[in-house]
Amino acid sequence: MPIASVNPATGETLQTFEPLDAAGVEQRLARAEAAFHGYRGTPFAARAELMHRAADLLDRDQEVVARTMTEEMGKPLAAARAEAAKCAKAMRWYADNAEALLADEHPAPADVADSGAARAYVRYRPLGPVLAVMPWNFPLWQVVRFAAPALMAGNVGLLKHASNVPRTALAIEELFRRAGFPEGCFQTLLIGSGAVEGVIRDRRVAAVTLTGSEPAGRAVAATAADEVKKAVLELGGSDPFVVLPSADVDAAVRTAVRARVQNNGQSCIAAKRFVVHTDVYDRFTAGFTEAMRALKVGDPMDEGTDVGPLASRQGRDDLEELVEDARTRGARVECGGGRPTGWDTGWFFEPTVLTGITPAMRIHQEETFGPVATVYRVADLDEAVAVANDTPFGLSANVWTTDEAERERFVRDIQAGGVFFNGMTASHPALPFGGVKRSGFGRELSGHGIREFCNVTTVWIG
Repeated sequence: MPIASVNPATGETLQTFEPLDAAGVEQRLARAEAAFHGYRGTPFAARAELMHRAADLLDRDQEVVARTMTEEMGKPLAAARAEAAKCAKAMRWYADNAEALLADEHPAPADVADSGAARAYVRYRPLGPVLAVMPWNFPLWQVVRFAAPALMAGNVGLLKHASNVPRTALAIEELFRRAGFPEGCFQTLLIGSGAVEGVIRDRRVAAVTLTGSEPAGRAVAATAADEVKKAVLELGGSDPFVVLPSADVDAAVRTAVRARVQNNGQSCIAAKRFVVHTDVYDRFTAGFTEAMRALKVGDPMDEGTDVGPLASRQGRDDLEELVEDARTRGARVECGGGRPTGWDTGWFFEPTVLTGITPAMRIHQEETFGPVATVYRVADLDEAVAVANDTPFGLSANVWTTDEAERERFVRDIQAGGVFFNGMTASHPALPFGGVKRSGFGRELSGHGIREFCNVTTVWIG
C-alpha cells in the first residue's frame, strides 16, 4: 500500500510514495552498518562541525520545512516555524556539549585501590545503528531530539517515521546529507508498521527508540526484549494541571489554554486534566472556558489561526467518541463539543471544556489527543495529589502554587517524569525528558539522553 501525504485541512492527497521492498531495506541496513564502522571513530570536533552545519541549513530553510510540516499534519504555521527553530537550537546544544557529556569518568584512586587497579575509568562508546520509530505530531522535533545526541555520540540513525509525514521524513534525511554527514549516517526507511519488527530483529540494529502510542510501545519493547536490545520508550500522557489557592489565577488561565491546545491539542505533554481547588474553581473555570471559546479554528496556513485540524480523520473520530461518551454519562459541555461550523472538509474539532467528570467515563482514564480539556474540582491538597495521580500515565505535571510546602509535596508524591511549577511543561535540550508508568521508560535529551545509546565501558588497568 502506498504511503500517502494527506493535507488534514482539506483531505487532499499531496503525494504518494511506494514503501521500500525487502531489497531496499537491506540496502539501507548494509549502508548503516558500513557507515558506523567509519563514523564511530570521528573526533567530537568533526561531528560538531557537521551538526552545526545542519543547524545552519535548518535555520536557512525554516520556512520551507515549516510549510511541509503544516501541510502534512496541520499544526499552525507559526508553531511549525517555532519547532524548526527549536530543533536547530538542540542541534547546536549537543554539538557544543556532547564531548563534555561523554567525557571519561575517573573515580578517585582511593576508591578503586582495593580492586588492584593502578588506574580505572569509565568510557562512553557508541552502540551502532539505532532505529527510531517516530510520531507525526512533532515530526521534526521528535526526530532531532533522538538524532542530534545519537549522531554526536558516534551512532548512526535509521528513521521509521509515521506514515502520514513522509515528506518531512525525507527532508530530515536530506538535511543531514546536505550538512555533510557521511553516506549512511542517517537514513529514512519508508516502510509500514508491519515491517518494523524485522528491522528491530536485524543483527545490525543495535537499539531502538520509540515515541508513540502505548500499543506501539508494547510491540516494539516486546521485540527488543526478545532480541535483548536496548529500548527507550516515550508513550502517551494525560498530564494534570493543578491550580491551588495561592496561584496567580489569571496567569494560570492564560497558560492553561496554551498548554491544552498547543499543536492543536495533539501533544503527549499537553495539559489535559485541570485539577482545581474549590476556592478558585469557579474563577478559573469561567476564565478558562471563555478563553477556549474565543480561540480561532481554521486554516493552519493562516497566520491568525489558533487551532488547526487534527492530523487524521481517525484521530477526530476517536476524540468525538470520547466526548460523546462523557456527555452521555453526565459530563457538562462548557464550550465546544463537536465539529466547528463552516468546515465541510478537513478534520477539525472545536476547543472543548468538560466538567463533571467521573471515573465511569472513558475520558477519565484515556488520553485525549485533541483540543479537549477536562476540569475537576478538588477540596484540598490531598485530593489534588490523588486526582493528579489517578491515571495510567506519568509523563509530566503542571502545578500552580507559591507555597513551598505544597511544591515539595508534589515533588515528593507526583507520579511523573517531570513537574513544572507556575508554567507549562516543555522539553529542553539541557533537561531530561521521559515518564513513568505507562508513559514509558528511559530518558531523552540532556546528558541522560545521549548516554542511553552508549556502551558504558569500565576500563581497568593493573
